[in-house]
Amino acid sequence: MIVTEAAFGSYRLTLIARLDEHDQPVLVEANWLLSGNTWHDSKSIPKLKKYYGLTGQDFIFLDSNSLSMSDPTQALLIEAIFQLKDYAAGTRQTLNLPLDFSMGTEFQQKVWRALQEIEYGETISYATLAQRVDSPKGFRAVAQANGKNPFSIIVPCHRVIASDGKLGGYTGGLDKKKYLLALEGVKCRT
Repeated sequence: MIVTEAAFGSYRLTLIARLDEHDQPVLVEANWLLSGNTWHDSKSIPKLKKYYGLTGQDFIFLDSNSLSMSDPTQALLIEAIFQLKDYAAGTRQTLNLPLDFSMGTEFQQKVWRALQEIEYGETISYATLAQRVDSPKGFRAVAQANGKNPFSIIVPCHRVIASDGKLGGYTGGLDKKKYLLALEGVKCRT
């Protein structure tokens, strides 16, 4: 696993990539870092270790300025950083990166794929998302799947809000959800 950190506006992200079973690079995480934390503090690290049978030595941290285009996994991280910068600058509306959903349950993966269909600048309710994944009464399960999303910007769970128009929750923190929605021109109630 190759790990790097990247700036996103005034925030920081942890990005983790690996080669899949076909030797193709995939992202396994793109998530917010809390202020004062490093990638070691990512909630995904223990899950990744367990799921892939890894140890701490299997995670190689490279500063984003040290990544090389000659290594496919590092090249993917460079591309992710460029796409995220363009998105933050308002010059990109969709992020097109290979993602590894394999750590999610079948239901979580279904929810994450449905999240990717929500258009830039659009919001939907948890209830609407539940309907889209053929679980009309499962809005709580959908909300939990959102909370487990390992790609909280790339798979846009920030576009899901409460039925009353309020923000609802967001694993990265409501400040980041507000920031992302404002970036996309969405006005919501708090």
